[in-house]
Amino acid sequence: MASKSVENLADEIRTVNGVKVIAKRVDIENPSQLRDLADKFKTRIGSGVILLGAVSDGKALLISVVTEDLTQKYKAGDIVKAAAQIVGGGGGGRPDMAQAGGTKPEFLDAALESVYQTMS
Repeated sequence: MASKSVENLADEIRTVNGVKVIAKRVDIENPSQLRDLADKFKTRIGSGVILLGAVSDGKALLISVVTEDLTQKYKAGDIVKAAAQIVGGGGGGRPDMAQAGGTKPEFLDAALESVYQTMS
């Protein structure tokens, strides 16, 4: 089920400052699936920024991935921290991949949208 969300990727891509960006809510069964899905999106996008979010056990989960060619300009940790604040949480990670969680899953869609402001 989760893998199907990678299939129609072209419909999900928006461009910000010439960079391909995907911000998407996905359905997962466990947190490790979110990482696997992020890797699949990264492979399909080639170059870009990805922010995925899901709700699991009543909590919001977020993962941000920035392809290697863009880590000088955009940091996955910065993107995920900004989104995590919206869902009442925190997180961090490496410049190319970062994860976060929060206790307010009702704000997940707003958190996903935040990637566009963070990159502007």
